[in-house]
Amino acid sequence: MDETVKPLRIPPKMSVYADKHGIFHLVQSMVSSLVIDRPDDPISYLIGFLQRSSVDIPRIVLLGPPAVGKHTVAKKLSTELGAVHVTMQSLLQDQSELAEQTHQYTLTQQKIPAEMLVQMVKQRLNKVDCFNGGWVLEGIPKTRLQALSLQEVGVIPEHVVMLNASDDVLRERRKGKLVDPLTGDVYHQTFIWKVDDDVAQRLEKQQDRSEKQHQAELQHFRCEVTGLMTAYQHVLKILNSDQPFDDVYQEAMAFIHTHRRSRTPRILLLGPPGSGKSHQAKLLSQKYKLVDICCGQLLRSIAADDSSLGEKIQPYLGNGQPVPNILVLQVLEHRLSRVDCSCRGWVLHGFPRDLEQARMLQESQQPPNRVFILELTDEVCLERLSQRATDPVSGERFHTVTRPAPSAEVQGRLKTRPEDSVQSVANALNQYRTHNDDLQPIYPDGHHIDADQDPQSVFEALESRLNTL
Repeated sequence: MDETVKPLRIPPKMSVYADKHGIFHLVQSMVSSLVIDRPDDPISYLIGFLQRSSVDIPRIVLLGPPAVGKHTVAKKLSTELGAVHVTMQSLLQDQSELAEQTHQYTLTQQKIPAEMLVQMVKQRLNKVDCFNGGWVLEGIPKTRLQALSLQEVGVIPEHVVMLNASDDVLRERRKGKLVDPLTGDVYHQTFIWKVDDDVAQRLEKQQDRSEKQHQAELQHFRCEVTGLMTAYQHVLKILNSDQPFDDVYQEAMAFIHTHRRSRTPRILLLGPPGSGKSHQAKLLSQKYKLVDICCGQLLRSIAADDSSLGEKIQPYLGNGQPVPNILVLQVLEHRLSRVDCSCRGWVLHGFPRDLEQARMLQESQQPPNRVFILELTDEVCLERLSQRATDPVSGERFHTVTRPAPSAEVQGRLKTRPEDSVQSVANALNQYRTHNDDLQPIYPDGHHIDADQDPQSVFEALESRLNTL
């Protein structure tokens, strides 16, 4: 084939290196900044960008209806993170000419033009304190148009936290709001009341908007919330604000500590037989378009073809013997290095089963970058597997506790596999427990997930930790 038209393949080691050192995220940030700012001297601009850039600088937007608690959460986040707390009020207090022009609209209760608001926000966030220390933008944008306009000028948050609560809760909070005139901190006797006596004595009831104005603002938010969610769907976390403040804050901080970087997921699912690895892999594959790789199924498919590798594997499977590790790894490396796995990522289960296999996988060209360990007691595993039936046509597994009942047609052909007998399951569990302790040091950063709950709850727990690495 002519070298000029030959498909270009990036060696697997190169993508692993780039993933490990955040190269993909860095290049994405550089290109985005170039496209947005369009500097006259791109080389000098990129040198300056690399000298100043930090992936850990917080860029946060906090949204929500009136009285939901945005100000209190935003203020504590900015203090904790060392970021600049930016509000509409602080923007209007700026000494710039643009702020003075905008202030005239507020005095006459006119709507601030989107273009003017966007320029004012951009001007503030480009100042040295925000650029170097990061920012928490409270209550802005208020519409999808404003959100898209901010993105066009380069105001792109890493995290968007949207607080929400019912209208009844919002009305109750609005009535009991108290403010510290010295600090501007907001308190409420029911929702937020960790305050010493000196502060309590100087608290004042806030001169808030009328009920009519409050309802108008609330209605406006309800009308715009779908558009805002769409504009920030890939960096958005919606939190229920109808809970203790400390819980809301901890949920917000946990989300902000996640990093949505351009890392191709290479997910490894570990856990005892019956913990639901296959089902969770299927859910991850369906939602995130990952390649679902079950080691056992992969070996059987290779053994069924006419390849030389398949001919080596087939005798072991035919005699019920374990396939040698060197052959298993050879099959896995070939599959994981294919284009679909390199581009979309993968989720692997059924391997490794012991210390030697784990070390071989870690030393391969495709080591996992996210490891989840499903935890389940032997009693529950035994119950799940010994009462499990398999559809021989589709290969789908059913269990009365964890899966919905199949159709009458499928029920008529369900069979129990020999490996799901009580004795076989007990032996498999004993083998897993024997090697499990050896695997722990190989994956010290693996996330342990409680698998003794419904499959959707397990999946949500996996998702919540998926972007933390």
